[in-house]
Amino acid sequence: MKFECPQCAQHLEGDPEIAGQEIPCPSCGHSFKVPMNSAVTANSPAPNRNRSKISWMVVAAGLIVVGAVAVFFAVQGNPEIAGWFKKLPVAEVRVFPTDVFLTTKQDHQSIVVQAVMEDGVTLDVTDKAKFVFADKSIARFEKGIVRSMADGKTDLQIKYAGKVLTVPVNVRQAAVERTISFKLDVMPVLMKAGCNSGACHGSSRGKDGFHLSLFGYDPDGDYFRLTKESIGRRINLAVPEESLVLEKGTGHVPHTGGERFTTNSPLYHTLHEWLQAGAPKDNTNVARAVGIELMPRQMVLEGDGATQKLTVRAKYSDGTDRDITSLAVFISNNDVAAKVSETGVVTAGQRGEAFVMARFATFTVGSQVLVIPKGLQFAFPPVAENNFIDTQVNAKLKKLRFAPSDLCDDATFLRRVYLDIIGLMPPADKVCDFVASTDKDKRSRVIDELLERKEFADLWVMKWAELLGIRSNNDQFSYKSALLYYEWLQDRITRNVPINVIVQDLLTASGSNFKNPAASYYQIERETLKTAENAAQVFMGMRIQCAQCHNHPFDRWTMDDYYSFSAFFTQIGRKNGEDPREAIVFDKKDGEMKHPVGGRVMKPKFLGGAEPEIGKDDNRREVLARWLASPQNPYFARNMANIIWSHFLGKGIIEPVDDIRVSNPPSNPELLDALAAKLTGYNYDFKKLIRDICNSRTYQLSTRANATNALDDRNFSRATIRRLRAEVLLDCINEVTESQDKFQGLPKGARAVQIADGNVNTYFLTTFGRATRTTVCSCEVKTEPNLSQALHLLNGSTTQDKITNGGLVKRLLREKKTPEEIIDQLYLRCLARPPTVDEKSKLTAYLKEPAQNEEVLNDVFWSLLNAKEFIFNH
Repeated sequence: MKFECPQCAQHLEGDPEIAGQEIPCPSCGHSFKVPMNSAVTANSPAPNRNRSKISWMVVAAGLIVVGAVAVFFAVQGNPEIAGWFKKLPVAEVRVFPTDVFLTTKQDHQSIVVQAVMEDGVTLDVTDKAKFVFADKSIARFEKGIVRSMADGKTDLQIKYAGKVLTVPVNVRQAAVERTISFKLDVMPVLMKAGCNSGACHGSSRGKDGFHLSLFGYDPDGDYFRLTKESIGRRINLAVPEESLVLEKGTGHVPHTGGERFTTNSPLYHTLHEWLQAGAPKDNTNVARAVGIELMPRQMVLEGDGATQKLTVRAKYSDGTDRDITSLAVFISNNDVAAKVSETGVVTAGQRGEAFVMARFATFTVGSQVLVIPKGLQFAFPPVAENNFIDTQVNAKLKKLRFAPSDLCDDATFLRRVYLDIIGLMPPADKVCDFVASTDKDKRSRVIDELLERKEFADLWVMKWAELLGIRSNNDQFSYKSALLYYEWLQDRITRNVPINVIVQDLLTASGSNFKNPAASYYQIERETLKTAENAAQVFMGMRIQCAQCHNHPFDRWTMDDYYSFSAFFTQIGRKNGEDPREAIVFDKKDGEMKHPVGGRVMKPKFLGGAEPEIGKDDNRREVLARWLASPQNPYFARNMANIIWSHFLGKGIIEPVDDIRVSNPPSNPELLDALAAKLTGYNYDFKKLIRDICNSRTYQLSTRANATNALDDRNFSRATIRRLRAEVLLDCINEVTESQDKFQGLPKGARAVQIADGNVNTYFLTTFGRATRTTVCSCEVKTEPNLSQALHLLNGSTTQDKITNGGLVKRLLREKKTPEEIIDQLYLRCLARPPTVDEKSKLTAYLKEPAQNEEVLNDVFWSLLNAKEFIFNH
């Protein structure tokens, strides 16, 4: 008889006795059952039964040997096959979702099964798993989807790799046909087809005379424009299939957007069913989506072409849910690493990281995708973990197959931690003592010492002054007001008042901004909507400005969210005090926020939270402050932790730090959650969190890359080289040259970080990117090097004048220090290390004429101040 292998299509021939038997293919090794209806060779004699059995045994033995040999050589010659055979055991099997609720006849739920290997790689094994219902009369499983059959409850048992999972299934109203709905069915079709996107009819002026609300923020208006605005043009209830909305969507008539769906697609059928039903408008009590789930939330795909199915489920206000995988809009923020199809299948590309998002109704959620090369040989090194930070960072690095760099040396650490905690260079003698010390706890001790320095508070007062935009403006905010506001902030941070208390004091501040300087928070910005936007951006890291005109295209925020949050600030009153520079902030008993679409009065509602009960005599700002800076608001601690982390690691876990949105996810969400939980547990004492960060091995890593992490720029596998910010750089130049500056409102010798007013600046500070504080955006602080900065250091008066006026070299020569000792001193002051043998030999070669030693040494000093090693923290 003749037959073929179903795996490799190899033509085979054997005794008819093997029909129905399972044999291995001699070409590919694949085991399969020989079909019963295989062709029998014509005119073949009737087989001898005993001889057939013997022949079969010989053939089978031969096939097994040949197959084993073929597989062996295939494995040896093909690394991908070899990698498949060496695959680690399955550590865990996950199913998504973990429960199924079906309501009505049309309801269904797709199931995804994911295997997690011991090395962290995930596999989509949905098609390989076995599915069995405890009661087959309740529901059925076909092509990865659970469908209802009868009311009742049952369990769906899923088996894979020896592991068993159970998913409870609950079916109700299995015989009921769900009524077609404009908001629940048609609006999702318009979004899935791209009709209401910004590039199509959702643009501000619409397209080709037809305007829809961007991403469906106004369904009632869309219903009107579709059914009433041009009666008889866009829909045809007499002949639904001739409706323009269908004919243009299918491309049967000219359409700028081209074909959006076919006549066989579910999108077409939904629109056609709605038109056949008479294009009904929903009742006012129709259920609305209250959230969506995208599953799985994380995947590690190995090799180009690896895939993972997604499933998306929406939750509704009436307690029901719905599988919306076919209606969700899928987006990847990095198609090079991972693409996602319209049906929700993720396909791996090049090594990297992507964030795949699903958008439905007013919601956008995402999943993290890590892609690693196929068969990559990697063993994570045995490195110490000083605390929870290292545990979370290393967990991510293991998945990415990155090894962390080595620890930095003691001198580098000391310089780094001095610059980061107090914004100054370590004194030369401190460097020598620290490097020579054999105390195993010396790093943690110096961290504790620096955190108690006054300079630590000065540095963070400056950062908060930037966040709050402390800047004088002759028209509405005087220099005296700015100075008092700054001093109030300085007092709070010096006394280590918890961050949440500071924020609550700011949000609830009233009265004279001379007597209660925190009231200046409402004097710097007086416009209600801008005040709300700033509060969201500064205290929660969210830029909600987009939602003023339409639902945010890349985040969860809607126009309702925007105006409900702004309603907390509508009853703020302001009046002038006795001094023309003084302002008095108070609370009015009137003032409401109206929605621009329809003019509805918007009740105050927490951003991403509940709508609080606010009595007639309650202060709206106090209600907001109690929630915003508390554990009940999950965004506050995460934002503060991210800002602090960014200061010490050079980059936020979410970057930029004040652009927290679904489409800009954290590089390590588990790490950010852990930092936020710690900050909350410390009662918002941010010194304690800084202590954790600086004591972590992650913070103390070298900037030198290794063979595995050379391309890593966001997972903290090595330290980041960072240019010193303008104020710190100027202070360090003054410190090492022993020179002084005079700034407005400060005594001579005060530090640049102590400048209270953002409107006070110098040429040096402007050139090196000091924040002007005209906005609350983190982008105001510029640390990118540019040509102007280099020219200023090389040719400007700052460095040379400070070297000359400070007279450090002159003083050291008077103290009878040798030129070689002075070179050592200059290196220790500027770079926190002595010169190398090569550096010192080259420099001492210029010290031949004692009369010129001072000039030569000043030139050496100048060259060190212009060195990248001085200008950057590393």
